[in-house]
Amino acid sequence: MAEQTAEKNDIERLDREYTLGTWSRQRDFDPTQIVDTDGPRIITADGDSILDFSSQYVCTSLGYDAERVCDAVNEQIRTVPYVNPGWATEPRARLSEKLAEITPGSLKRTFYSTSGTEANEVAFKIARAYTGNHKILSRYRSYHGATAASLSASGDPRRVAEGPDVQPEVPGMVKGPDPYAYGSSLDPDKSLEYIDEMLALEGGTVAGVLVEPLVGSNGVLTPPDDYLPRLKEIAHDHGALLICDEVMTGFGRTGEWFASTLFETEPDIITMAKGLTGSYQPLAATTVTEEIGKYFESNLLNQGHTFSGHPTACAAGLAAIETYEQDELIENAREMGQYLKSELESLAERHPSVGERRGIGLHQGLELTRSTEERVPFEERSDKVSSNTTVLDDVGAHALDNDVYFYTSVNTIVVTPPLTIGEDHVDEAVAALDEALDVSDDAMDS
Repeated sequence: MAEQTAEKNDIERLDREYTLGTWSRQRDFDPTQIVDTDGPRIITADGDSILDFSSQYVCTSLGYDAERVCDAVNEQIRTVPYVNPGWATEPRARLSEKLAEITPGSLKRTFYSTSGTEANEVAFKIARAYTGNHKILSRYRSYHGATAASLSASGDPRRVAEGPDVQPEVPGMVKGPDPYAYGSSLDPDKSLEYIDEMLALEGGTVAGVLVEPLVGSNGVLTPPDDYLPRLKEIAHDHGALLICDEVMTGFGRTGEWFASTLFETEPDIITMAKGLTGSYQPLAATTVTEEIGKYFESNLLNQGHTFSGHPTACAAGLAAIETYEQDELIENAREMGQYLKSELESLAERHPSVGERRGIGLHQGLELTRSTEERVPFEERSDKVSSNTTVLDDVGAHALDNDVYFYTSVNTIVVTPPLTIGEDHVDEAVAALDEALDVSDDAMDS
């Protein structure tokens, strides 16, 4: 990638001066202007063409040239751009019907919001109203959003970044262990036993067990095949619902519409966003089973949202699903996922700093290690909220110098490209990563 000019351009300067950057100390906020896109690539103001191999934040699943979505948004915004959610529109009705068709089992009724964190907040309210219980049990290596309750439910380091006095947690959030065999003293079976005992000790006060079927930004953790169905059984044994956060894993990323299907599990509630529109419009959804939906026929659904079921966003969602179907992108994710997995496993064999490859389909990750003898991470969890430059940062920067973007988080290189990629894109990305991993190899303990 060409070196950034010493002088920032006007847009970068204005953005730096007047915008508050996300998840950062503002002295570290140094955005590069993106002026165009092309397939799975983003183009900078300096003319660099960067292959996006993380789909930004695992959300631009359609790449950047989904014409059906663009056309649908353009048409809708010129007819009925917005009405409040008390009115019916064709995009919302058709999208709700389509979600009932593609989600697992008897999931049927949908509430819309604008982001994954809101979708999870809605799920909490529904679970609490339906069960009469209050607590939400989630896991220590998880991320469910940035709003108060969703961040409190997260196990992500950002949850406690400012300390309990500045950033107190919302009451009722309980944390359990993860199915993380590489980095935990508990094997997945024991972690389920632990959660079973926790729920018993909580004495029937838990409304929902909230999990990402495959953990995303906290390590791309992949559970055993029987983990999710057993977790649902445990939750139901203790009067709790299973809530699957498929904000990252939904819409074909794992080679199925939803990762829950991989594990033959029907959640009671499923939350989604990101790939729902390929991020062409901000839209999220919380879908519940027919049984839960019927409960609210005569009981108040105490939730509202000005932009719930925004017709332009719903038009984008409907067109996105049509694109996944007609362009056979879910099948492509399955096929390219196998090829990507094979290439990443070859990388792992060549680079001693790769401790473990994890993932399914185009939801892959490489966890790095300082030592081949025992797991010693380069990046501590606390580094996620520090200003420290880590070895993972250096690996990502080296790949970016070769015009490939990878998102790195909590000692893991997240490899989650758009579902539109081909073998040539995998080859290009793996070649850049192959060179970048020399950085971590050289930084290993001697």
